[in-house]
Amino acid sequence: MQLPRTPSSVLKAITNNDLTALSGQAQVSARRRANANLHAELSDPIQRLAIAMEPDTLIPPHRHPQTWEVLTSLRGRFTVLMCDDTGTVIERAVMGEGASVVEIPAGGWRAVLSHDTGGVIFEVKHGPYGPIGHEDVATCSMGRSADARRSWCTVAQLGQRIA
Repeated sequence: MQLPRTPSSVLKAITNNDLTALSGQAQVSARRRANANLHAELSDPIQRLAIAMEPDTLIPPHRHPQTWEVLTSLRGRFTVLMCDDTGTVIERAVMGEGASVVEIPAGGWRAVLSHDTGGVIFEVKHGPYGPIGHEDVATCSMGRSADARRSWCTVAQLGQRIA
């Protein structure tokens, strides 16, 4: 989604109407996600984007070796799981309940799950954008269906391992 701005506008804003429109796009997309970028180019050195995620989607366990990542909930609740290299949950935060902002270190394994219809999370990380390589997606979650991964992430606790 491209955010509307007038040519003379300096201020970049994501309005409540933009969040509603973005959520509507996610609800009809095959991935059940949609994003709106504040950065103009995928080559921008800092990526800033709102991501609408429906409850039946999951950002699978993955890592970004080159960058930290900051997440905050704009609407709804999201579980953020941090795992070690074996797929064991080492930290858990529920954004929109106990946590307002989380920062994930570079190379940290994470999964993100939306709990609410119309949920939108905001993400900031170093660019430029590049697709996640297969070595940066956790193989411990590959044997599970998407539904099984979502169900597991909903209840996963510290010390449990993604099997």
